Amino acid sequence: MTFDEIQSTVHVTFHDTKLLQHAFYHRSYLNEAKQIKESNERLEFLGDAILSFLTSQFLYLNYPNYPEGVLTNIRSSLVKTKSLGESAKALGFGDLLFLSHGEEESGGRNNMSLLADSFEAFLGALFLDQGIETTKQFLTTYLFSKTAEIVETKSYLDFKSLLQEIVQEDTKVSPIYQVAKSEGPDHNRLFYIEAYIGTKKLGVGKGKSKQEGEQAAAANALEKMGKI
Repeated sequence: MTFDEIQSTVHVTFHDTKLLQHAFYHRSYLNEAKQIKESNERLEFLGDAILSFLTSQFLYLNYPNYPEGVLTNIRSSLVKTKSLGESAKALGFGDLLFLSHGEEESGGRNNMSLLADSFEAFLGALFLDQGIETTKQFLTTYLFSKTAEIVETKSYLDFKSLLQEIVQEDTKVSPIYQVAKSEGPDHNRLFYIEAYIGTKKLGVGKGKSKQEGEQAAAANALEKMGKI
């Protein structure tokens, strides 16, 4: 997959092709390419916010009878690392990543976390170059199409409850959740949550509420266990 091919695949021609390339600069690459001053992490930050907004809008409009809690869980299923990584892999984003030799040798092009990050960074670049409507069309085609299956199979079920059930079956104790840190103003605070059994960290997550962050941390723990 080349940059020309990815533009052809998604039916978008970037005005700024350097911006498109920037979306695929992994931070490890900066150690070996001194002419590159910035990784894709700022674009990833922007793409994450756009992804949350457009996913929320899509679910709100298309599932009018679902309460907030269910919509939150469906959104978590749609935007989790595995889901984003699979979409990025199907699009050939792994071929486009700029990686250090060490990251390359360790299988970085197939790493679901790196692929998911590149998906969000691409969204940030697409938004800056093409605007919100084109970004929405891209997500409708390459991510939101998964929603029907998620709803049909009920794979959006409460991650905290599922994790508790699995952990209690094995250890007879319940997971606990701790706020690792929080940032941002009171009206737009982001919570970083860690899930533990005793001193063993099971997973991490973030959300605009403690509840959302706990769900994300539980989902991360379940992903690591291969349960979702």
